This record gives sequence, C-alpha cells and structure tokens, in this order.
Amino acid sequence: MKFTAISAISLAVVLTGGAAVAQDREGWPDSFTVGTASQGGTYFAYGSGWANLVADELGISGGGEVTGGPMQNMALVHTGDAAFGMTTMGPAAESLAGTNPIAPGLEMTGACAIFPMYQTPFSVTALASSGIESVSDIPDGARIGFGPAGSTSDTYFPQMMDTLGVNYDRRNGGWSDLGGQLQDGLLDVIAFAAGVPVPAVSQLEVQTDVNIIEFTEEEQAQLLEAFPVSSFEIAADTYSTLEEPARSVSMWNFAIAGCDLPEDFIYEVVDIVMSDNERMVNIHRAATSTLPENWDKNTVLPWHPGAARWFEENAGADIADDMIGG
Repeated sequence: MKFTAISAISLAVVLTGGAAVAQDREGWPDSFTVGTASQGGTYFAYGSGWANLVADELGISGGGEVTGGPMQNMALVHTGDAAFGMTTMGPAAESLAGTNPIAPGLEMTGACAIFPMYQTPFSVTALASSGIESVSDIPDGARIGFGPAGSTSDTYFPQMMDTLGVNYDRRNGGWSDLGGQLQDGLLDVIAFAAGVPVPAVSQLEVQTDVNIIEFTEEEQAQLLEAFPVSSFEIAADTYSTLEEPARSVSMWNFAIAGCDLPEDFIYEVVDIVMSDNERMVNIHRAATSTLPENWDKNTVLPWHPGAARWFEENAGADIADDMIGG
C-alpha cells in the first residue's frame, strides 16, 4: 500500500486527536514548570502531581519545582520564570497591590488564575510529650516553626499568634525539616498553613505521638475578624491522631499561569485537571475541593482567558470582563 501525502495527514490527525488540535498547539511551550513550595508540604505533592498529569496527557515535558511558596510563585509566574504556580488569596492580593516582600512596589499583574485547588487550613501540632494541648498551653518564648520564609504560613501564622497573645521564637524551614526538628526536640510547636493531610504531620504520626491542636471558638472568631480567612474543620479521618473534627480557619488556594500563555493551551490544561476529580484526589486528598463549582472562590486574581472560557463553557461561570486578564 502506498503511503501517500493524504495518508500522512490522516496519521497526523489520529496522533494529535484532530487537525485543529495540531494547529492549536502553535505557540505552546515545549516544557513547563509548576512553582510549588518546599518538599514535605501539600503544595509540593499536589503541584508535582498535577504537573505530571498534564505533562503525560499533553505529551509535554513538565514537573513541579521547589520554591518558597505562594509569594515566590506569584513572582516567578509574573516574570515568566515559571509557566505555572500555586498561591493563596492573601499573598495573591498582596502581590497585585505591590506589597509582595520579594519585590516591594512591583504590581504582579502577569499572573492569572486558572483553577481552584483547595482550602489551606491553619493548624498547630506539638509532640504529645510536650503537654501542649491548646494554643493557650504554648509557653512564652516557644520555638515555633512557621514554614519557609515568605510562605502563607510564614506570612500569616505569626500575625495570628500575635493576635492570640502567643509569645514565640520564630523559626523557618521546609516542612520536612521542621517536622524532624519537632521530633528531635529542637522546636516546641509547628504551625502549618497547608492542605491536609500535611505529609510532614502524617509522617510524624507514624513515628511518635503528637497533638493536633484546634482553635477554641473564641480564638477562631478572633482570627475570622482579623484576617482574610474562612471557618474550617479538619475532618477526624484526616489524621489517625484526631478522634473528632478539629476547629480551624482556612484560605483558598488557586493555580496560576502566566497571563500571556496561549489561550488554547491553558484551556486544555484546565480541562485535564477539572474534568476528572478522581484522578486529582488520587494525587492528593486535598483535591476533593478541586471542583468546577469552586471557581467563584477567586475574588482577587484576574482569570486567564483560556481558563475563563473553560469555566464559562463547562461550569456555568459568569466572569466579569474586568476579571479576565491577558
């Protein structure tokens, strides 16, 4: 059988899923990175997972990159040093306003929202042997690990502890490192803002007895009044240590992309992530909230045009024109 020009075109259509798809890939990147956070945290596990999923589905090289977390991710995506990143609404608002501590005065308008991820609960963990069972039990001058410098934890949790009247010695580091320091007695408390279950806390549970400390109703009310957070309960089945839900507060996370990336490329990325939640939950349990209907939790960032089109076509989203970037 002759392998004609027509046959070659037909084969190309089969391999790409259609001639339109092949044409749409003009201008697409050959590779990409997703700015996550430190190893041992939810951002790294979740971000690396969806990066690998997208890379496999689109046949493009891609993966997660260790970063300092939401603030740095906003900067990396704004400058084009990373195609994608992950951020929380608080750091996103600060970055747009030009108050990101990484680049004070720079309004990071080059980063656009592409899909909702999950809520980040603020949770406190101590060794059971410490006797710390509540926030009020934390002794004056306690050595508290707040996560990587510039992360959501490091940006907001010290302020929260100030609000709750806790006096502390502030420490920073990667999630895995801080978990190890707590176990070795080098820290008294770790205060994590991360999707649950936090891998470092789950690892601690396997190795030693820990207390996962909830906020009292009064403490929760204080934080809700003072910070851009929502009420949250850490489900009892999140950690083996918990016997009942733990009262907390949380902040929404969104995936971000460079606003100038091709619209069709971002549409396909969003479609892969949002069209099969089971695959995302298999990557990380926090993805139970990675659902189309949560598009409206973004009240801060401009949407990438490709993402806006996906949510308008598939989730009935009504996104105002002035909330679409690019």
